[in-house]
Amino acid sequence: MDARTAPNRILLLGADPAIGEAVRVAVGDTATIVRPAERTVDAVRALIPEVDVVVADWSGALPLGPAEAELGAHLRLIQQPGVGIAYIDVDAWTRAGVPVANTPGGNAASVAEWAVAATANLCRSIGWADAEMRSGRWPQSSILQRDSRDLGDRRIGLVGFGDINRRCAALFRAFGCEVAYHSRRPDPESAVPYRALDDLLMESDVVVVAVPLTAETRGLIAAREFALLAPEALVVNVARGPVVDEVALADAIRSGAVAGAALDVFAREPIEADSPLFGLDNVLLSPHIAGGSSTARERMFRMTGENVARVCRGEAPLWTVG
Repeated sequence: MDARTAPNRILLLGADPAIGEAVRVAVGDTATIVRPAERTVDAVRALIPEVDVVVADWSGALPLGPAEAELGAHLRLIQQPGVGIAYIDVDAWTRAGVPVANTPGGNAASVAEWAVAATANLCRSIGWADAEMRSGRWPQSSILQRDSRDLGDRRIGLVGFGDINRRCAALFRAFGCEVAYHSRRPDPESAVPYRALDDLLMESDVVVVAVPLTAETRGLIAAREFALLAPEALVVNVARGPVVDEVALADAIRSGAVAGAALDVFAREPIEADSPLFGLDNVLLSPHIAGGSSTARERMFRMTGENVARVCRGEAPLWTVG
């Protein structure tokens, strides 16, 4: 029997075994999971004509672009086991008639929690104090020269008002913070006040950026925007690296125009060794793991398995994009 006549063959590209286990549990004996013989583009392309569903790889090592779409017009689903779809050419798959799905909101709570925790860290110079002590110093007095106000004393400006920043709003408010937001489409039913972007930047002590990367948001927060911030302001980026101009941010911090920043995402990942951010002791760096808690991973992988199982049962997929 030709391999393509076998129903519900699922090509699993992700290296994390937990993804495969979540899919296996969800589909039961209704499907067979296959993996490429090696983690190469050629190995993936060789298998695409033989399968019905592809569970994508979120690392970027095995992108699914136009060449793969030409081979996979028969596919019933491309499922991303996460939120970001930067390595899937959605337009190409749409032209091929294949739905692409992700796991929206699957890590929103985790990313929001990281953003608030990172802000608290910066507000109280927790990471800086730890580094000082590990260097043999006792910064009990010197920390007073830093702007170590309580988190609840800060005015929070949220750039973007999707799942992540809506959760951020609730968490920051629990600390007693004043919170406002800017988004492309204001929500008239939200209890959080809306501001034009420039007004939000001028009014905020902390700016949390959580928007998708698009042509409109690339470079959204750059030198002009940093100039609008107060000198004591902090910038937290949990969006995508290119949304915030890293070089302009480093310049603003170095000049004292901005007090500090926490970044979980970068223009190039891994971050380049000569990044100007490394020389700044009021910058918190994180390797794109804000949404990578075990809780979030379990939730996203479960959503992945459930959506693949739906398609294997002949149902329409959820959470399609494009």
